Amino acid sequence: MPFRHALCLFAILSLALAPLLWGCSKAASGDARGKDAGKSPVVPVLAGTAVEKTVPVELRAIGNVQPYATVAIKAQVTGELVSVQFKEGQEVKKGDLLFTIDPRPFEAKLRQAEANLARDRAQLQNARKQAERYSSVAQKGYVSAEQFDQITANAAALEASVKAGEAAVESARLELKYCSIRSPLDGVAGVVKIDQGNIVKASDKDNVLVVINQVRPIYVSFSVPEQNLFSLRKYMASQKLEVTATVPGGEDRPPRGELTFLDNTVDPATGTIQLKATFANTEKLLWPGQFVNVLLRLTTLEGAVVIPGEAVQTGQEGPYVYVVKPDFTVEYRKVVLGRPVDNEIVILQGLAPGEKVVTDGQLRLAPGTQVKILDPQAGESGGKGS
Repeated sequence: MPFRHALCLFAILSLALAPLLWGCSKAASGDARGKDAGKSPVVPVLAGTAVEKTVPVELRAIGNVQPYATVAIKAQVTGELVSVQFKEGQEVKKGDLLFTIDPRPFEAKLRQAEANLARDRAQLQNARKQAERYSSVAQKGYVSAEQFDQITANAAALEASVKAGEAAVESARLELKYCSIRSPLDGVAGVVKIDQGNIVKASDKDNVLVVINQVRPIYVSFSVPEQNLFSLRKYMASQKLEVTATVPGGEDRPPRGELTFLDNTVDPATGTIQLKATFANTEKLLWPGQFVNVLLRLTTLEGAVVIPGEAVQTGQEGPYVYVVKPDFTVEYRKVVLGRPVDNEIVILQGLAPGEKVVTDGQLRLAPGTQVKILDPQAGESGGKGS
């Protein structure tokens, strides 16, 4: 057979067999795709376990330390400041001498008042005797009624002068006492604002001598949102509420106190209510003006279901979690949240103790997705796709 005729026969056979070969190839590839389509990809995730435990119900806030009492010491008499009996920053006791004002003018004033009082008392004694003598002769008609009335009025006037003199002596003594300025409470003295040798004026508002703060005990003031008011009043009525104040640098031994004050109104500008806790402050770890981290414990929840906070997601229907089932597929589960506790959160409804929840990788999940747990603390490390 000529070569040209053989080539033509081969071309005719190729065209006839091509549809058959293409159909087989398509069927084979379709079968392969069908087998792969039955498999879903395995998604690696991190997971945690819902646990049942006792958790504290707490409120956190930033607090400000305030002195238990503050006294601005001022002079009550005018005179020269002759001595300062303490050092700035010194701890003083109630009754300790702080300042001395020159007492000499007030000693002289007291002596003068005492002398005037002695004179008036002597005159009163004489007037009373004279009135007694005139009383007996006036009844017999030896003196006129007008004379007797004048003697009686003179005695009464002298009696009033004696009372005024007694008041003047008491006032002079009090002024002399004011020359020695003493601490009205136990506390810590601040900066001395007027030096020795200056003239101080009585009740001078602009010239405070020193400010004393009582720091044992001491207050910590803080505010919480008004939605906590019901719980606060409820637990305050049944028990004493413990408050912890964490001082920067003293996290290892935070002072503990007691909630002692709940304000009688909510601040409408901030929607918060002011609270105060009292601390014994025996070691003086708290200092007026200091800012501290406040932890107020309301109560404890027994048998609460707790999961890591990062497991909770928020959707259109509210908070939810992905629960890892025994076959390592995930289930969408709506939950009701309680209070956060450190890095965890209490679940009121929707989870049981021991169930595993996805803590990372939720964006790649849908209900029924196969997962592989990568968290070494989850107790499992794989599924069908491991």
